[in-house]
Amino acid sequence: MAPFTLYFATDIHGSEHCFRKFLNAGKFYGVDAVILGGDIAGKALIPIAAGPGGSWDSIYFGRPNHMESEEELQEFERRIRSQGFYPYRTTPEEVEEIAGHGEALDRAFERAIGQSVEQWVQMADERLRAAGVPCLVMPGNDDPPMVKRYLDQAGWLVQAEERIVEFGPYQVLSLGYSTPTPWDSPREITDEEMREKLKTLLARLEHGRPAIFNLHNPPYDTTTDRAYKLTGDMRIQKAGGEPVLAPVGSVAVREAIEEAQPVLALHGHIHESRAMGKLGRTVVCNPGSLYTEGALQGVIVTLDGDKVKSHKFVTG
Repeated sequence: MAPFTLYFATDIHGSEHCFRKFLNAGKFYGVDAVILGGDIAGKALIPIAAGPGGSWDSIYFGRPNHMESEEELQEFERRIRSQGFYPYRTTPEEVEEIAGHGEALDRAFERAIGQSVEQWVQMADERLRAAGVPCLVMPGNDDPPMVKRYLDQAGWLVQAEERIVEFGPYQVLSLGYSTPTPWDSPREITDEEMREKLKTLLARLEHGRPAIFNLHNPPYDTTTDRAYKLTGDMRIQKAGGEPVLAPVGSVAVREAIEEAQPVLALHGHIHESRAMGKLGRTVVCNPGSLYTEGALQGVIVTLDGDKVKSHKFVTG
């Protein structure tokens, strides 16, 4: 079996800047394949209201933005997309509806997510197919159900959620759910439910063949699951002036890795926990995320049979 090199990134949360970098990563780094972990969708909608004479107005991070031309508007929209939010051109009347945080907001947000993911899928199918770079992708805990539906429509991308997928010489097991978080995201399940899903997937693995796990939730109490500890009012706890970190991963994920001992386990979810570690023979990895800064954090891993030959964290 010849060495196999992959590039893995995750948690881009709607940042078009990061997604475009991901599409170029395979060719740029000269890898055999790429994987995009969960949490693809952005977190917020930014309404932009039409005004008189072709002008537009928006509130962004509490500051008013007034644009007099289409060029100014497009530049503002590019800035919004690069930080993982969705610009939404609308009327002053709908802005008032959306401000009520009711059904109008939900409809507009879902429409924006759907349009964005659909465009991304088309872009990826064209560029990665032309480059000949295989790609796995799955939704994460922050992604509403529609994200998976759009990914399922891809021609070149392979939507890997809750599947065992052939990927070069390896079989890849993927699961994008997370255990409960303080933010009540769309795809959270209990650790017991995580255990049952993983049990079903483990039974589908072909014994005697090396495997890669692509699990959005990192395993509990490893270098890959250290998150900032929060107070009751959602502030970061500090000790001696420094943020306090605590393990927040999944016990069920840890158990599955310890049982199956895949060659490599790829994780995300915890943006601040960029690390590489080991659970038994398995190398576990979380490349972290800096999507709000437009920076794509990833990891290049070279596998040789049932071993990780080398790894390198990269930022683009």
